[in-house]
Amino acid sequence: MTTMKSRRMLVIGLAAALGLAAVAATMARAEDRIPGETPRAKVSPVTIQHYRAHDSRSINQFETPKEEGVPYDGFALSWGGGFTQQFQALHHSNNATPVLAGAPPVNQNQLKRIGAGFNNAAANMYMDAQLAEGIRVEMTTYLSSRHHNESWVKDGYLLIDGSPWENATLDEIMKVLTLRVGHFEVNYGDAHFRGSDNGSTITNPFVGNLIMNAFTTEVGAEAYVRKSGYMAMLGATGGEIRGTVADPQRRAPSYLGKLGLDQQINDQLRVRLTGSLYTTTKSISNTLYSGSRAGSRYYEVLTNTAGAVGTQAWTGDIQPGLSSKITAMVFNPFIKMGGFEFFGNLEQAKGKTEAEIAAGAPERKWTQMSGDLIYRFAWDDLYVAARYNTVKGRFAGFANDVTVNRVQFGGGWFMTPGILMKAEYVRQEHKDYPLTNLFHDGKFEGMMIEGVVAF
Repeated sequence: MTTMKSRRMLVIGLAAALGLAAVAATMARAEDRIPGETPRAKVSPVTIQHYRAHDSRSINQFETPKEEGVPYDGFALSWGGGFTQQFQALHHSNNATPVLAGAPPVNQNQLKRIGAGFNNAAANMYMDAQLAEGIRVEMTTYLSSRHHNESWVKDGYLLIDGSPWENATLDEIMKVLTLRVGHFEVNYGDAHFRGSDNGSTITNPFVGNLIMNAFTTEVGAEAYVRKSGYMAMLGATGGEIRGTVADPQRRAPSYLGKLGLDQQINDQLRVRLTGSLYTTTKSISNTLYSGSRAGSRYYEVLTNTAGAVGTQAWTGDIQPGLSSKITAMVFNPFIKMGGFEFFGNLEQAKGKTEAEIAAGAPERKWTQMSGDLIYRFAWDDLYVAARYNTVKGRFAGFANDVTVNRVQFGGGWFMTPGILMKAEYVRQEHKDYPLTNLFHDGKFEGMMIEGVVAF
């Protein structure tokens, strides 16, 4: 049966035969074209093996590639960056019963007045170094973020895809094995590959991430086995966002695993499905759903008059408070057919705080579902996107579950492989919160515009 690629090649040949050389050349170039690439806007050369680029080449990439990409040619050093800024035009409202506190009394449930304007820019700096054949180090520094205005290191780790010694047995093993060791963004689920990470936002077709944003960095190791599109991963970490040796009686390791397949069925159809698990039995401060220290993209929504940008950096997000004991699992289907994409997130997490464990309280459960539909066109330079995201669960001390729903509609334009302009309409509603809670009948909605630079 003739494939879509064969038909395109037939059309290219026909155009060339009819003397339409320019049309044929344009169609041929489009076969392997990077979004935003033109003769005046070319991508930077790759000098590091097993490299996941920071520009539009990373669209629909997940784990770092097992393929070496470029031959080993000795030590190499690569620098990169990601810069993002938003224009925000959101409004918010609630229907909470006034709660007066302080002297003079102030209504704790009165929302801050917000208007349209620019948010502070966020910036990342990347350093990648090739240390040996198949072995490299990667480090990310946040130059500016919502939660921390100062510069600080997000993570740094070794990626090992080759043996440093001449050994035939090790070489065969490393053809399928990958090791990641250090302080890194744990590989729980696939949404973190498609989301915004401070200044790095080029892979996110929207402005905001998921309502329950599973994103954290921990110290540990992950081992991957990958072959013919199949993947298995096992990992163990210290269970918290920073390393420590204090209070060992209150801490235990976290364990995580991931199984998946990623198959290019033909030149038009790609199918990926992964399942991930993360668990720990005790922790002083587990941050699986609160470890994104860059904060939310929706600034100061549903905050009271005392709210501040830095101290309340996760406005719009739900942090379920499973900070001591947690077991979370998520399934992520991804289908790409031509210009159409679907990405799903089916997630459940349960656990307790340290105080709930001491009191013998039952585990609380949270569920999250989301679905993204994206259509890319004009040689993938343009796209439109829609997402529905819903979260349901119970906070500590609440008598009933609450529900938060969000819809997002947007689109973007890759002006070059490293410059993206995107816009989004967002609406979020909070339901079943107590009458005296700030979020009772809380909602926000409006437009976001985001500019992205990546290299």
